[in-house]
Amino acid sequence: MRLFKTSTATVVATALSAVFTLTPAHAAVDADAAQALFKKNECTKCHSVDKTKSGPALKKIAAKYLGKADASDKLIKHMTTGPKVKSEDGTEESHKIIDSKDPVALKNLADWILSR
Repeated sequence: MRLFKTSTATVVATALSAVFTLTPAHAAVDADAAQALFKKNECTKCHSVDKTKSGPALKKIAAKYLGKADASDKLIKHMTTGPKVKSEDGTEESHKIIDSKDPVALKNLADWILSR
């Protein structure tokens, strides 16, 4: 038997994926909850639904992931890991990490963004 070292990020990603597979694909987006989480985390400082600010418009993000099966998972990873991002002015900084560990709320926010 071979043992593998598992990083915390891998464990969390696996757990989130398991939870997401339990959620029906046709589950409706709770727009009010998504918008509340979006505003609470000050995402509006960099993002707008249809206008580019220092970050891309949500419509542009949705178009980028259109038709991709892993779109929601990729957005959640982006929102929860704080990767380096380039602003429209060319500066680079770490993306703010969403202040929520609730996988259902994170999935709802990602699906709301993708529905723009």
